[in-house]
Amino acid sequence: QVQLVESGGGLVQTGGSLRLSCAISGISISSYAMGWFRQAPGKEREAVAAISWSGGSTHYADSVKGRFTISRNNADNTIYLQMNTLKPEDTAVYYCNAAKTIASIVSRENLLDAWGQGTLVTVSS
Repeated sequence: QVQLVESGGGLVQTGGSLRLSCAISGISISSYAMGWFRQAPGKEREAVAAISWSGGSTHYADSVKGRFTISRNNADNTIYLQMNTLKPEDTAVYYCNAAKTIASIVSRENLLDAWGQGTLVTVSS
């Protein structure tokens, strides 16, 4: 049974930083591309960052490029999202998930059926 547990969210002021973590169990993430997604109230869930199985390739949504950094530790079965220069529009619940390719992460296709509870990030203006 696959489980994803996101953590690290919180309340931060505009311009602040947070580091999110996602611990995965039930699969070895070394075989998967991994991604971070977010869902703001009343909006669809969107992919914000993706990383290849090796960590050698990454992809970012235009809205977070240059501010967010995705990384992974395959030995610990954990991925991270370093978020800097946060803006109020980054406020959302953040989730992680996996797929075979970065392209699948970005298109939100063939993701794992399981989702975690997410971690709430609130950026105050």
